[in-house]
Amino acid sequence: MATATVPVQTSSRVRLKYLLFGFIGLMIGYVLVHNESFLVHRDDLAWQHYHPFRWYLLPHGLAGACAILLGPLQFSDRLRQRFTKFHRVIGRIYIAGALIAAPFGAYIQYFEERMGGPRSFSIAALVDAILLTTTTAIAFGFILNGKVQQHRQWMTRSFAVALVFLEVRVVQGVTGWEKLGIGATETIVWSCLAFSLFSADVVLQIQELRRSRSMAKAQVSHA
Repeated sequence: MATATVPVQTSSRVRLKYLLFGFIGLMIGYVLVHNESFLVHRDDLAWQHYHPFRWYLLPHGLAGACAILLGPLQFSDRLRQRFTKFHRVIGRIYIAGALIAAPFGAYIQYFEERMGGPRSFSIAALVDAILLTTTTAIAFGFILNGKVQQHRQWMTRSFAVALVFLEVRVVQGVTGWEKLGIGATETIVWSCLAFSLFSADVVLQIQELRRSRSMAKAQVSHA
């Protein structure tokens, strides 16, 4: 009985991971349809809004898309073990994407402030950029020093912050709060930022707890 426990727990952990990434995929699809459909409609009024800072939006959008789309692949144990070089390439693209998207996003929001946007959004964008660049840089520093476990922990935090872009838009659209004005949007932004690192650490603690239980039961089965 004891020797069958570890595979069952591993299978359960894999299923939970796939469910999480499946949900992220649904968020990506929702945001593309609900918020980013203007990309395929030249006559959309959104182009008039983005036109003044379009050359800043382009690298921000491309880099951010790379980070969000490639991020989940970094957490695949099978990919990391079987295709180590590919895993490293994807990781470097993710890191570059996050470090490029973050400052451009902060500057774009500052640009919008000059066009009449609220200062609070500029501050939120700056905080988001600092969190994303810091967590990503720390993760990169750990892997350069060969500390894989710490690298994965900080990559988890980095990706949690990157997902704020999706979470804000999904919450706004699904709840209908996007129609309630700037105050509601500001509340959503700050809430998602506040819970990003908290949710990442919850995931890390659950993983550590399961790993400890698996090791303890494995030791008992071999005793």
